[in-house]
Amino acid sequence: MPSYLSPGVYVEEVASGSRPIEGVGTSVAAFVGLAPSGPLNEPTLVTNWTQYVASFGEFTDGYYLAHSVYGFFNNGGSAAYVIRVGGSAGGAGAQGAAPAAVAGGDARAALPAGEPQQLGTFTVTAIAPGSSGPLSVEVADADGDGPADRFKLIVKDGDKAAEQFDVTAKKSSRAYVVTQVKERSRLIAVTEAAPAGQLARPDNQTVALASPAQAPAGSGGPAAGPGESHPGPAQYLGDSADRTGFGGLEAVDEISMVAVPDLMAAYQRGAIDLEAVKAVQLGLIAHCELMGDRVAIIDPPPGLNARQIRVWRQETAGYDSRYAALYYPWIKTFDPASGQGLMIPPSGHVAGIWARNDFERGVHKAPANEVVRGAVDLELQITRGEQDLLNPIGVNCIRAFPGRGIRVWGARTLSSDPAWRYLNIRRYFNYLEESILIGTQWVVFEPNDHALWARIRRNISAFLVNEWRSGALFGQRPEEAYYVKCDEETNPPESVDVGRVVCEIGIAPVKPAEFVIFRLAQFSSGGGELEE
Repeated sequence: MPSYLSPGVYVEEVASGSRPIEGVGTSVAAFVGLAPSGPLNEPTLVTNWTQYVASFGEFTDGYYLAHSVYGFFNNGGSAAYVIRVGGSAGGAGAQGAAPAAVAGGDARAALPAGEPQQLGTFTVTAIAPGSSGPLSVEVADADGDGPADRFKLIVKDGDKAAEQFDVTAKKSSRAYVVTQVKERSRLIAVTEAAPAGQLARPDNQTVALASPAQAPAGSGGPAAGPGESHPGPAQYLGDSADRTGFGGLEAVDEISMVAVPDLMAAYQRGAIDLEAVKAVQLGLIAHCELMGDRVAIIDPPPGLNARQIRVWRQETAGYDSRYAALYYPWIKTFDPASGQGLMIPPSGHVAGIWARNDFERGVHKAPANEVVRGAVDLELQITRGEQDLLNPIGVNCIRAFPGRGIRVWGARTLSSDPAWRYLNIRRYFNYLEESILIGTQWVVFEPNDHALWARIRRNISAFLVNEWRSGALFGQRPEEAYYVKCDEETNPPESVDVGRVVCEIGIAPVKPAEFVIFRLAQFSSGGGELEE
């Protein structure tokens, strides 16, 4: 308190009794993956696609980080942190290598393909070594009583069938198999040996494929083995002390969603198996649970039908977390690198939809029934009956509706707890907790008395009443939507003696109208009674 020693008028500035709480941002994403250049294991903020290209390079053949970040900004995202894992600090771009040859990754450009083999009017080449034995391609009759020009190409890894493609040799569909193999196969490449003529149906036969040649020593490319130089689970998980992998994200507080799209690129190339995929995804979920202010967007393995994704979700993965959400199936976008369509994991586009939904409606609104911008098709068209089986187990389906485009049609977490079933509830609590945490830092070291308790109640109530007015809380009156309790009951003398202030807050969040039911009945005109 100042001292007054002489007569006069004194003007003093005093602190207001109200310290408003501002809502934190909820639309900052983090992507972990592979890029041809850029800082290694360093969270780098990018706010548009041009900044990403300047830092990490253009689209890379066979990898999904660039496509995911592009989809994020295209769908309404405004800011993202990117962590590049694998490779050297300078990257392939710094060494003058081709953009497709990602240093430290199992890139196709760095693994010369095997010797091409003739199969009818097709040319088949191995682009990855077999894990169980030599690769071979077998021609077999199609199932059922199909047309004579329809047959199957079966890719065998040793004695085990690894991939299968249906082929139609009609002239109008002669490029179908080439496109399908390019998008789906991680073992072979197919070209038309006679593109000017009609593709003839090959005789039933089997051809052996030579394994890809090893990259030259000292070329900066990856080793020949499919998993020897590609980032493994340990590099994705990283170390919080060294700020690598997911550990590097612990120091960035504003992140609210995390995705690892290139994990599936590694799986497609055979660099890691499903067990390693599960280990990385579990590490991602553990990171989000540890931080408590972000949600993991999980990508499913490619090429799974509705029955297989159900088995993978319940038996293979078996995740149970309120800090994670799974989206299925993969989406098809245009690939500027190849000029063709490309199947990519949905996590990047979904993160952009979350950001767009937060900006347009608010984080309390479920990020569903939203158009997926940039998606031209889906890996699989989900039927209503299939979604009836997937929705209850937390698989958020992406579906195509006639006249309404491709939309996200689910908003659930991977939690078995009904209280945390809906994604918007989890993310809204993250928003409230972080906002109150940051907005009440002034309380620390204040005198712990009734005046402080009243100021805490007043500031938090002022914040929550604005949330109620914006439609985020359920109830016709503020008293029905929330309560704030900070008094002698929550702060007994023994709690005050150890320097604690305890404030109890209860809210009634708005849950989404997931099932809209209209009951229609006939009634007699003028009678107003329902007819049986």
